[in-house]
Amino acid sequence: MAPSGLKAVVGEKILSGVIKSVKKDGEWKVLIVDHMSMRILSSCCKMSDILAEGVTIVEDINKRREPISSLEAIYLISPVEKSVRALINDFKDAAFTYKAAHIFFTDTCPDGLFAEIGRSRVSKVVKTLKEINVAFLPYESQVFSLDDPSSLYSFYSSEPNERKDKMLENLAEQIATLCDTLKEYPAIRYRKGPEENARLADEVHQRLTAHKADNPSMGEGPDKARSQLLIVDRGFDPISPILHELTFQAMAHDLLDIKQDIYTYQSTGIGNSNDREVLLDEDDELWVQLRHMHIADVTKKVTELLRTFCQSKRMCTDNANMKDLSQMLKKMPQYQKELSMYSTHLHLAEECMKTYKASLDKLCEVEQDLAMGANEEGEPLKDPMKNIVPVLLNNEVEAYDKIRIILLYIFHKKKGIGEENLAKLIQHANIQADSNIITNLQNLGCNIIAGGRNAGKTLPERKERTESTYQLSRWVPYIKDVMENAIEDKLDRKLWPFISDPAPINTTQTAISSARFGHWHKNKSPTEYRSGPRLIIFVIGGVSHSEMRSAYEVTRATDGKWEVVIGSSHILTPTSFLNDLKSLDKVPNPDC
Repeated sequence: MAPSGLKAVVGEKILSGVIKSVKKDGEWKVLIVDHMSMRILSSCCKMSDILAEGVTIVEDINKRREPISSLEAIYLISPVEKSVRALINDFKDAAFTYKAAHIFFTDTCPDGLFAEIGRSRVSKVVKTLKEINVAFLPYESQVFSLDDPSSLYSFYSSEPNERKDKMLENLAEQIATLCDTLKEYPAIRYRKGPEENARLADEVHQRLTAHKADNPSMGEGPDKARSQLLIVDRGFDPISPILHELTFQAMAHDLLDIKQDIYTYQSTGIGNSNDREVLLDEDDELWVQLRHMHIADVTKKVTELLRTFCQSKRMCTDNANMKDLSQMLKKMPQYQKELSMYSTHLHLAEECMKTYKASLDKLCEVEQDLAMGANEEGEPLKDPMKNIVPVLLNNEVEAYDKIRIILLYIFHKKKGIGEENLAKLIQHANIQADSNIITNLQNLGCNIIAGGRNAGKTLPERKERTESTYQLSRWVPYIKDVMENAIEDKLDRKLWPFISDPAPINTTQTAISSARFGHWHKNKSPTEYRSGPRLIIFVIGGVSHSEMRSAYEVTRATDGKWEVVIGSSHILTPTSFLNDLKSLDKVPNPDC
């Protein structure tokens, strides 16, 4: 599947702006990358595309490499000390590792490192030196990550963080390179309250102004004046990251051991079973189709698609189940790729359902009632304690699931709960070893202890939604309300102030231009830039899968007039979020 959205834009920028820009017919080159640039590269470019542009080998700058002094090297690296030192080392001896260097930094190179390159022997062989402004990972077509899982600790640790200013500056630069790559010059807004939101918004504003000076075409085009960047903190919605989600992608990442988007399972052939590893990403069209669907619909949909596929290939199927699939594979080896894909997703859905049925169906009901403050009939909860005690006393429920329930109970109470009550809940649930997760949420500004340090802080009001949904998926992330309000220009300017006044918008003209330009990109290649406005959202401290899903849902609801792009320092699962919270009162390990 051709990459679309963010991935396509970044892939095109790297292939055209870096590799093709130094390509010469008949000359091969070596491509040297570091950890961050390799992650960016592998998220949006296929190795075959890179090799087709005259690159003979891709190497890691931090590993020992054989010198190839007859070839020129393209260095695609982040401007950090480790990578720059390794670059200088390649040319420090009389015999250079490569014939010449084309250096492309992912973002702005600090003056100190730039001066070091100038003083070194690299300066004699450098043929290109550019900053390409891609200091983020395009995780999905509408989701980005800054690849920094330690971010929650950096922002909200109980320990004073001397490096916080530097970290804010780096973060702001990374967000600015995202806007630059998307050719957006958005109005910047932030959630009022937490000082880090205002500080980060201000830093991003300064950097965007500098980028605009270097690249005046940023933000030009019909409707672009309406684009906005919103900065929000994780404490704004502590509920979405801890709920058990029943949509496919979120559920799989929550319940199964998926590492770096790789799902491993045992595929059963005739008489033998072997481990299969599958990457769940946008190259898999079936995954893109299924990932935001409710689990109850996923198995039905896969089976239906499989049936259609088999009928189109004149293969007869009675029941599309796993046994049939392995039989079909034997009969039709030429369709191995397609059949394996169906098999993977049936496996994935089955494994999710198995885990869910074993222990979660009752739990999900309690969670949804607490989060919504009402049962499925819409009647307010009379005695939430009655709902949670059986869960807390049940020895079969895992500690983290109990913590998720206790937190939802506290948020339901709005004003926090008394310390004695909390101590009782912790004792009932027998989670003393992990109880600091609950109190550490106070570092994010959440009201946990009644009358405590966050007294008076409340979670936002939620929109009334009438559309029908599954009873165990009634919760809608707060950020979805914010996305819809921002697009309809209904977002409260007192609660979401602008850093500088947005450009005045002539609404009559806008409507005409969106009708004229709204669909122009449909027949063009996915990498051509859209003309409509974008809403870009950055969440400090991690973004959850349900919030990612909201970006696609809101984009779809505008019929493509708007595109919502959401991102964060990293992608959260409920377990990783609770682990991050657990570490907030620990002293960091200097070696990490």
